[in-house]
Formats: sequence, structure tokens, C-alpha cells
Amino acid sequence: MKRFHLNLKVSDLEKSRTYYAKLFGEQPAVVKPDYIKWMLDDPYINFSIEPASDQTGIAHVGLQAENLEELETAYQRVQDAAGPRFEEGATTCCYASSEKNWTSDPDGLIWEVFHTDGQVTHYGKPPQLKQSEASVSCC
Repeated sequence: MKRFHLNLKVSDLEKSRTYYAKLFGEQPAVVKPDYIKWMLDDPYINFSIEPASDQTGIAHVGLQAENLEELETAYQRVQDAAGPRFEEGATTCCYASSEKNWTSDPDGLIWEVFHTDGQVTHYGKPPQLKQSEASVSCC
């Protein structure tokens, strides 16, 4: 089963951490100075927050595959949706090693489709997307 992913840009990371920990009834799974993530089972979501450099709100949404077979099915759906897409492939972002593709819906909402295969000790880097394709801020 794919896990829904939501990444928010927030004005105050620590205040948001406290708020969401109380809202979800549990502490985050990952806490870094520039990134916090909850891996919730109810609701089944990968919910992350990070500091906003300018605008707060939804940075991107996504689908996190549990295995590579599920990821391939999700990649096919991204292709079938026929929106702009960026095939990032293997990458390190958000303190994780992942395989990713990106797209955007007709209104420009950024979608990430990915599978994470391990954690790393550094944030990583945002994808270098072409201007003609989806414009996205990683994690």
C-alpha cells in the first residue's frame, strides 16, 4: 500500500513540531535542525515540515511506494496522467536515500512519487528541474 506524503513549509519549525506532535498524538520519527517527519499509520501518511524561506504552506504532496514493484506502477500512472514530469532517479534528499519521479497537476501542484531505501546523515539536495517541466522544492 502506498503512503500519502505531504510536505509543508512552516514559519517556525519548533512551534509547528509541538503543534503537530499534539495533533497526531505522537512524536516525529525524524528530527533534524532543518527537517521534521512523522511516519503515521493512522492516517497512513509521511508528513514532513521544514522552514520556509519565504512562503508558508504546501511545498508538495506525493505517494511513497513500499517496494520497487509498487514504485513502477506509480511511475506508470505518472506517465499516464500526461502532466509535465521530471525523472530524477536515485537521489539523496530529506535525510533519505530514494528513487524519485516528479510531476505537477493541471493547477501546478507538485507531486513526488518515490521509494525510500535508507536513511542518511545529511539533508541532500533538491532536484535540478528544467524550467519547462515541474518546478519543485524538494522535501
